Amino acid sequence: MPKMKTHSGAKKRFKRTATGKLRGRKAYSSHILEKKSPKRKRSMSQPVFVKAQDAPRVNKMLGGK
Repeated sequence: MPKMKTHSGAKKRFKRTATGKLRGRKAYSSHILEKKSPKRKRSMSQPVFVKAQDAPRVNKMLGGK
C-alpha cells in the first residue's frame, strides 16, 4: 500500500502545537478590510485553535490518525 500524502493546502494553513492542538488563522481576515473595525481586524491577526469538531478532519489531512 502506498503512503498517504499530506494535503498541500492544509499543511500551508495549519500548524500542530507541541501539545498536539491545531492552530490556524481566522477567516475573513485578508480582504474587504475597509469596512471592518480596527478592533475586529486586530483580533483577526491572532491565531486561533481549530474547533474540536473540525480537528479530526484537519488532523487526517496533515497525516495524523
